[in-house]
Amino acid sequence: MIERKTTWLGIQRKIIANMTSESWKTVPHIGYSYEPEVTKFMAAVKELNNSGKHSSKITINTIMLKAIAEGLKAAPELNANIHFDAKRVKGYITEYEDIHASMTWVLPNNEMMTINLHDIGSKTLAELNDYINDTARKIGNTNLDEVMYSISFDDTIRELKKGKIFKAANRLIGAKLGKHKITTLKGREKKDYYAIPETDRLTKEDIRQGTVCISNIGSTTRGIRGRCTMLAIIPPEVFVICMSSVQKTPVVITDENGEDKIVPGNIMPMEMVFDHRALDFGKLIPFIKRMEEIFDNPQEIFSW
Repeated sequence: MIERKTTWLGIQRKIIANMTSESWKTVPHIGYSYEPEVTKFMAAVKELNNSGKHSSKITINTIMLKAIAEGLKAAPELNANIHFDAKRVKGYITEYEDIHASMTWVLPNNEMMTINLHDIGSKTLAELNDYINDTARKIGNTNLDEVMYSISFDDTIRELKKGKIFKAANRLIGAKLGKHKITTLKGREKKDYYAIPETDRLTKEDIRQGTVCISNIGSTTRGIRGRCTMLAIIPPEVFVICMSSVQKTPVVITDENGEDKIVPGNIMPMEMVFDHRALDFGKLIPFIKRMEEIFDNPQEIFSW
C-alpha cells in the first residue's frame, strides 16, 4: 500500500474519538426516523422573514432549534443525564428544567465542533437568533485548542479525584508526550489571548457538554438526497437528534372530498436516538406530537 498522508490526532479529534468510543462501548442506542411533511412550515418561515417582524433574517437552523426546544418542554425526560454503575447495577437519572443544547457547528477551518448553546428554551426567537450570531462572532476570536485543553485537563483532575489514577495518568501522558502531544499557547501569545474579554471569545463553559445534543447536517447537505442514520449519544446525555436537509418528495394528502391524492411535497428527515437504559420509546411520543403540532400549524412561529 502506498501511504498518502499520516496525521496525528489533534485535541479536537482526540476528544471526539474518546467520547464516541465511550458512547458505543457503554450506551444501548435505540433510533427512530421521523419524516415530517414541512411544506406549510417552510412557507411560514419564508413569510416570517418577508414580514419585517425581525430586523435580521431568521435561519431555518434557528427556528428548528426553537421548535426542538418546544418539543423538549413537552418531553422533559429527554432533557436529562444518566449516571449508571454497570458493576454495581445501580444509577440515577437527572432531568433538567433548562435546556442546554450541544450543537454541532462547522468551524472556519471546515472541522466540526460541538458548542454549548445555553438555556435555549427560555429565549424568544429573536433572542435565540442574536445569541447564535454572537456565538459565531466569538468563535472567530477563540483558540479552540486552548479551550478544549482546559476542559480535558478539568476532566483529568476529576478522574484523579475519583481514584482513577491510571486512567488520568494515561491521559496526561497522551496529551503531553510524544509526536502526538498537545501544544498550547505560551508566553506573550498566551497572555495576549487571555487578555481578550470572555464576552468576546468562547470559554470552556461554551464548549462543555450540555443536556441534549442537536445536529443539523441539513445546513451542509442542501441539494443532496440523503439523511443521517446513525448518531452517537454522548454520555451522560440520553437523547440526540439530527436534522437532514429538506427534500422534495411525493406525499399523500386527503382532499376536501376525503379522497387521497399524491402531490409534490417536502419532508425534513429527522433521526432521533435515545439511551435505552434511561428511556423507552414511549417517552419520545410527546416530543413527536409537539413537533407535529408545530409543522401542522406553523403560524405559531410568529408568536415565538
